[in-house]
Amino acid sequence: MPLTKTTFRENCLEKIKTASSHNQLYKNKKLNARLLRELSGVKNKRILFYYPLKFEVNLLKTLTKMREKNEVFIPFMQGESFKMVPFRLPLKEKKFGIFEAGNSLKNINKIDIAIVPAIGVDVNMQRIGFGKGMYDRFFSKLKKRPYIIFIQPELCYTNKPVCDDYDIACDLLLTPKIRMVSRTRTQKRK
Repeated sequence: MPLTKTTFRENCLEKIKTASSHNQLYKNKKLNARLLRELSGVKNKRILFYYPLKFEVNLLKTLTKMREKNEVFIPFMQGESFKMVPFRLPLKEKKFGIFEAGNSLKNINKIDIAIVPAIGVDVNMQRIGFGKGMYDRFFSKLKKRPYIIFIQPELCYTNKPVCDDYDIACDLLLTPKIRMVSRTRTQKRK
């Protein structure tokens, strides 16, 4: 039976949810250190982070550090997609258990770097998410494609193309053990 996007998503979710939780702090620390290395020297940029769900990598240490010299944004859910809002406290818990900063009247549509959680990644470095398409819709509305970094707590990768054309692809994939650079992406981070 051929591998489908739905089957791959289910397999990846199972792998993530059944991964040992006793070393989750270690994985978070390792990924924060990896991401900080990747972003070292980045100044005066607009960076989209995500606020982690309980089984996603907690990047709050990196987010806090990057706020010192950059503009940092997080998603604010709107319908079937989201808009970016500046990261500021207090955060409020919303739909799907996602924490959000307050809404903003600003319509921010340019970012330089996006840090995106991924459940799985296919051979084309395209993202498998939860199946809602929120990130795909968001990125399709941007005028300029940012440098995209996918973050995974456990590597879940297939060497088969299972994603659709509209699924976003990354420039870089980071896990606690692996750093994969996309061969098809030529856009450099400035």
